[in-house]
Amino acid sequence: MDAVVVTAPRRPRLRIGCAGWSLPAREATLAFGEGGHLERYALVFDAVEINSSFYRAHQPSTYARWAAAVPAHFRFAVKMPKAISHEKRLRACGRDLDTFLAEVTQLGSKLGVLLLQLPPSLAFERRTALSFFDVLRRRHAGPVACEPRHASWFRGAVESELRARGISRAGADPARVRRAALPGGDHRCEYLRLHGSPRIYYDAYVPGALDRVAQWLARPSTQVRERWCIFDNTTLGHALTDALALRARFARAL
Repeated sequence: MDAVVVTAPRRPRLRIGCAGWSLPAREATLAFGEGGHLERYALVFDAVEINSSFYRAHQPSTYARWAAAVPAHFRFAVKMPKAISHEKRLRACGRDLDTFLAEVTQLGSKLGVLLLQLPPSLAFERRTALSFFDVLRRRHAGPVACEPRHASWFRGAVESELRARGISRAGADPARVRRAALPGGDHRCEYLRLHGSPRIYYDAYVPGALDRVAQWLARPSTQVRERWCIFDNTTLGHALTDALALRARFARAL
């Protein structure tokens, strides 16, 4: 009889960053070094989420320039265009998907996660959703995180369908339903988006909330390879300070 190999749980690779790399003027005294915003940001963080791609396309040369500006260990998450998620609502968007992928692949090995944020009104419709993910998977093999915001996406059967296609479900705060607070679907890459509390996009997180996030990030696992935590409370600049405060809780480990 063959021996059974048991894998011991271990802490996954952690990536902590912000939705965007702009540095608020009041943080100019921080030891971010010299250079452009992205170069200075990448001296401190190893991950960032590009949100501008949701609103407009970027030239392939722009993605290539961004990739050249950061160290080899740095990774980008890129938000998929609203033309796919909000306008076409996952239907008949193969051409849009091809255009987007042709652009972001210029990030090369520094492309980390594709993020698909769905509108709150988009309910889970099995044929449409799974057809879209199947089309996406035929074109892209890397990590994909989907952030649904309609309650119908948080059923166990949907979790299984996402997991079968290697699609992560992003966790989000504030959570629209209880299950939305933590990532689901494919757990090989877990993606958490913190939008600010109590005012979404505006407010900073209190130390106790950051402590709880740190405890979750540090949980050992046999299946999770990477955990991302992205702060999206950018309106008043709290994303940067919250991300720095969370990183400080792992000062020697990151």
